[in-house]
Amino acid sequence: MATSLDQKHQDEEMFRPPLARGMKALDRSIFQKVVSINAARVFDNKNISKVRSQLERSKDALQQDRIANVLPDPDAERAKVGKKCILLRPEVRQSDLNTHDATNGVNGDTIKHSTQDERTTAWPHSPVLAELVKEELISVIPYNLHLNYDYWTYHDIITAILPIEAQSEIPSGFSQVGHVVHMNLRDAYLPYKYLIATIIIDKNPGAKTVINKIDDVGEENEFRTFKYEVLAGKDDLNVAVSEAGCEFHFDYSKVYWNTRLSTEHARLVDMFKEGEAVCDVMAGIGPFAVPAGKKRVFVWANDLNPDSYASLTDAVSRNKVGDFVTPSCSDGRKFIREAAAQLLAEEKVVEIKRKVSRREAQAQAQTNGNPVSHGPVKKVVRPKTFQHYVLNLPASALTFLPSFVGLYPSELRDKLPPGTAMPMVHVYCFSTKDELATGTHSAGTDTENEQKLMTTNETAEQKICSEISKHLGYEMVPGTHAEDQRPGAVQIWDVRDVAPKKRMFCASFRLPEEVAFRHP
Repeated sequence: MATSLDQKHQDEEMFRPPLARGMKALDRSIFQKVVSINAARVFDNKNISKVRSQLERSKDALQQDRIANVLPDPDAERAKVGKKCILLRPEVRQSDLNTHDATNGVNGDTIKHSTQDERTTAWPHSPVLAELVKEELISVIPYNLHLNYDYWTYHDIITAILPIEAQSEIPSGFSQVGHVVHMNLRDAYLPYKYLIATIIIDKNPGAKTVINKIDDVGEENEFRTFKYEVLAGKDDLNVAVSEAGCEFHFDYSKVYWNTRLSTEHARLVDMFKEGEAVCDVMAGIGPFAVPAGKKRVFVWANDLNPDSYASLTDAVSRNKVGDFVTPSCSDGRKFIREAAAQLLAEEKVVEIKRKVSRREAQAQAQTNGNPVSHGPVKKVVRPKTFQHYVLNLPASALTFLPSFVGLYPSELRDKLPPGTAMPMVHVYCFSTKDELATGTHSAGTDTENEQKLMTTNETAEQKICSEISKHLGYEMVPGTHAEDQRPGAVQIWDVRDVAPKKRMFCASFRLPEEVAFRHP
């Protein structure tokens, strides 16, 4: 007699797609299957809900992903008048019932009966099904469940196609940016790249184009774009995405965007307070700047890439944050210093007005269009100095730090408001990691592995602080909090894994006065 684990395995096999090993061009017609199971024919539709609830509680009803267990009766004449049946789990076989036929006087329906002895000794599943048969609410009938390509998932189909030796790391990790699916296929899967892409489009609503990256980000130019090939769909990378309640439109082939960084964008924006000023040196299309503008944070957002600048300007307008976000397109090193001087010299006040309700607008229209007076709810005064600098160019942002040396020379220092605090600097960077200490090793307890990982992080923090120290000419040391008041304290935030031996970090520190006031 099969064990429950054996039975579970057999049931899983029943619903798997036919094998098509080595298929290179997708043939959807291959993926057809008939699963022979049983169903509970419900004689009266008014009992469907009650019967289904009982069979689901007793685990007799089929519970299979993406398959409804209430379907039209397989008999065409009964289906025509709306009769239904409830699919039963595969273990419930017709032979299990040990029943004999009886005729229900209504419409000649056949009802299966079982004796009390049979129900208690021969019945291998829940007695609920037998009781429903005995009560003449249902009969158990054979049912051929037809499955086709539309039923199975991407993983189901690709597993049935790829050879056994290619099953260890099935391509499943990809990012979707608007309608574009971005893959980074390993060499082993390149012979199947068009097939993989076609299945991805089939199985992902909203996906219309699949591309494969064929070089590393930034190899083609300094704007973090990459070369790609279109595997499926049309070569249209003009996308629209939403993040943090903001909408962005851009050409994915010309600007940098990473969907996986949304959590990091939110983390940093959460630090910014209404009325603060932020200098976003490598703003891209505005994933930090635009949401911050929504919070009434004054952001000077810059990017050297003209295409990024164009999309940033569009996002500022589209999301109605023009009062708070000022886009620019210039060299980041110059921008760090010029923005600080310009902010100190200019003044700006934004009046926040109360929104007019629909009722008020209607009343205004009835008064011959005379505007209803609504004074500002409050005024937001832009600060004279930046409270935060953001440098999000991990491959080289650390090399921009010398621009902070002498940020406020003597002619500007005298104009600083009394008690001015130096800005927080948030600089992104990459650091290598020790393969042994990141969980790829096979030996060691969980505690030992955590200690090794902690050691690796500490090593990365020390290296990052050493780099910052070199660029600022000031000793910087790992700290415990971004607002640590100790001069030179740096908080290192582990953002994400980028590659097997590469991590992305964010180093946050308060710019030391000695650095900001030093003659460069």
